[in-house]
Amino acid sequence: MKMPERMLLLSVGLVIWILGTIYYAYAGRRVLETTPAQYWVSFAISPIISAALCILILRWRHIAPSNWAVAMLLLAIPGMIGEAIVLSNLRTFMPRIQEASGGRYGAFLLATYAVVLGIAEFVTLRSLR
Repeated sequence: MKMPERMLLLSVGLVIWILGTIYYAYAGRRVLETTPAQYWVSFAISPIISAALCILILRWRHIAPSNWAVAMLLLAIPGMIGEAIVLSNLRTFMPRIQEASGGRYGAFLLATYAVVLGIAEFVTLRSLR
């Protein structure tokens, strides 16, 4: 993968993180501070939607399956760094959600990154056989 493609994936990852953070800053209460059933449905759906979006991006950019792990990391790294800052300063960046919801938000993020990066690793390893 060439440097311009890497920079584009990092940039797209940054944009996705910004949009996702804005969404959760305004709508996080409806997702995180709800009934247990609604929370777990959202918890299951969020990684699937995120993975589908990332897969569409990799297909749009015609990223070879052997490069999916690297490409997904490039998409994920801006969000992982950004979310570390957000979670460390939840009151500042997400004043509409309760501090106690920070753990739930972190769990959403961890599950989402695990699914997205796990799929990418699976595709990459399978392509190298």
